[in-house]
Amino acid sequence: MDSQRRVVSGMRPNGRLHLGHYHGVLKSWVRMQHEYQCFFCIVDWHALTTDYAAGADVARNVHEMAVDWLAAGVSPSSATLFVQSQVPEHAELHLLLSMICPLAWLERVPSYKELQLDSEHKDLGTYGFLGYPLLQAADILAYRAGVVPVGADQLPHIEFARDVARRFNHLYGSEEDFAVKAEAAIRKLGKKSSKLYASLRKSYQEQGDLEALNTARALLKDQQTITIGDQERLFGYLEGSGRLLLPEPQALLSDSPRVSGLDGGKMAKSTSNSIFLRDTPNEIEEKIKRMPTDPARVHRHDPGEPTRCPVWQMHQAHSTEDVCQWAEQGCRTAGIGCLECKAPLIDAIKLELAPLQERAHDYESNPDLVRSILAEGAEQARDEARETLVVVRQAMGLNYR
Repeated sequence: MDSQRRVVSGMRPNGRLHLGHYHGVLKSWVRMQHEYQCFFCIVDWHALTTDYAAGADVARNVHEMAVDWLAAGVSPSSATLFVQSQVPEHAELHLLLSMICPLAWLERVPSYKELQLDSEHKDLGTYGFLGYPLLQAADILAYRAGVVPVGADQLPHIEFARDVARRFNHLYGSEEDFAVKAEAAIRKLGKKSSKLYASLRKSYQEQGDLEALNTARALLKDQQTITIGDQERLFGYLEGSGRLLLPEPQALLSDSPRVSGLDGGKMAKSTSNSIFLRDTPNEIEEKIKRMPTDPARVHRHDPGEPTRCPVWQMHQAHSTEDVCQWAEQGCRTAGIGCLECKAPLIDAIKLELAPLQERAHDYESNPDLVRSILAEGAEQARDEARETLVVVRQAMGLNYR
């Protein structure tokens, strides 16, 4: 298992997906599924952490989200798609990690107080809400994933998961005579590899040479002559710690541009400014025609400023360079009216969503297929998560065989 080639990501099933989800997340998932071993999870338990009364809607939202993922091109033959609650190992790992997680760590996660202030009408005085960053850490660590694609707002949560993994490794990765066992494991690498490992370890620990660290990691991953236990020791010895039981995940920041909503703000379901992936062509057209434009263009002959116009922001995300130049020039010179400007944007979004909507129709008409894909994905995910739980239970002394 190569943690640096393993990706975990997920979404809460809170309703229909929109263009912001498509450009900000799904398109990158479609690309990554051919570059990494990917686990994509519909995190239904997380939906309950901020709204425990939403249970009646969860099952429907899970199905709708799965259809949107599949229609967008996330493939069950290239990635593992599953529902969080169908992999109970997430809950067990969350419980075991809660034994070592300081309460203060949870209370200082930035989103804890921010969401309380933003959602005063909800009852957030529950452990589920307080502990959801730890559940998120368990979602990641269950697969010993090294890469987690996130937006900037989620960085504190990935750092939290790193802290939890580091604490677990510190508490349970140490063992008596660790250095002696590690040196014995080095000799098992063979003369040439042993010498190279020692040299790379020295370069990293004495000079902070990250290239040496990555080269040494690659060396260990290719070894077939040592046990998993010795490999864990050598990973930890390389970095100056004990056995590396749970790899520390790294955040992979999205480079996708922010998709503006119909009002110029961030596209979001809660603000009713979204174009959903399965909106009909008529719905798309009506929504864009109603969009506000540059308030300075009171009359048709008034020149405008594109940077003040939500339509221009959407052109930049969806239209070709030629159309963007036409819209920008036409706006500033009053050569085109606002309805003229919107017409090619409507066509571009319809054209982009047409194949996705066609695939969605196929899945909508075959719900059993969607359920089967999620069930198979859950079994694949459980196989991987069970392996992690074996390591965790043994490390914590819960091995009774």
